[in-house]
Amino acid sequence: MSWVLTLLGIVALIVLHELGHFTVAKLVGMRVEKFSLFFPPMLVKVRRGETEYGIGAIPAGGYVKITGMHPEEIKDLDPEVAKRAYYNQPPWKRIAVILAGPFVNIAIAFLLFSAVLLNGSLHGAETIGRLDPSQQTIVPTTSVAAVDASRPAARELRPGDRILAVDGVPATVATTMQRIGAHRCAGVAKDGCVGATPVALTVRRGGRVLTVSIYPRYSREAGRMLVGFGFGAAPKPYGVLGAAGVSLTAMWHLTTETITNFGKALTSSKVRHQVSSIIGISRAGQRTVAAGPGYALVFLGFLSLVLAVINLFPFLPLDGGHVLWSLAEKVRGKRISLLAMYRFSSVGIVLLLFLVINGVSNDISRLAG
Repeated sequence: MSWVLTLLGIVALIVLHELGHFTVAKLVGMRVEKFSLFFPPMLVKVRRGETEYGIGAIPAGGYVKITGMHPEEIKDLDPEVAKRAYYNQPPWKRIAVILAGPFVNIAIAFLLFSAVLLNGSLHGAETIGRLDPSQQTIVPTTSVAAVDASRPAARELRPGDRILAVDGVPATVATTMQRIGAHRCAGVAKDGCVGATPVALTVRRGGRVLTVSIYPRYSREAGRMLVGFGFGAAPKPYGVLGAAGVSLTAMWHLTTETITNFGKALTSSKVRHQVSSIIGISRAGQRTVAAGPGYALVFLGFLSLVLAVINLFPFLPLDGGHVLWSLAEKVRGKRISLLAMYRFSSVGIVLLLFLVINGVSNDISRLAG
């Protein structure tokens, strides 16, 4: 089931991206010939009005075919059709249509990140914090997350216990650490020495409240007395504006990191070895979906953002390439030759294809063990 949900999520991102192009193209009056999920050969297709809708056999993306996306097509078109061709529209209309796809993906990432933070999903908030370490999306609590079997707490505490008080003082993370640290060994503090007095911990365990006594031990590595448990964590509470701010900051961090890593992948074999194709991305997605909805939603938002960023690279036939040449035409005041556009784009496309092939090779190696 997790594989099915993963594939449905990836398909949804593709469909919504192309739907962005499709919707704005219709709104500005362009003629849309085809709307396809996946690439040909076509498995299913149906015509509604002037547009053919279909599903292709190659699950590597999707596309919207707008009349006149190539300038040389226009001369063979009927004059009434040619008026609505892509390259016969002013640059601002072309840019609006092209940017609509990546904009949808950016909006999806923003909405998913914000929803996870507003919902208070611990796993989701923790994942966003890992994607952008500058964001503190979780806060420690006085619950017991784990107990070290080699430490004194192993005999008295259990994961899930909630510490209410330490030596009679109401517990916070800070006061708990402070009160435990206030106990001392009888002599000179040495690694593993036992405290002269026990720590009294009042804990809630299920529906019961009980007090346990534990003799702390000195840890030379930590430089303080420990009883041997780890604090739990809770998602940081956010309002709408707070969640939006954290989401935008995390998205900006991920965008710059994606662009930086793209450059590093071209020059570093170590980074290149970490590149994945759609195969590896699907496997990672399946694992996050199986891990829980918080993980899955953040992964889907992350994937949507990366899809937008890569699509905005300034090389044809990517969206960024179309935007670049529409802007160049606006500045120059006349159309740029198709040959010049593809000469410029060819280097970038070759580099992208190199990384795609490298990613597929990496994934095949991983699958082979």
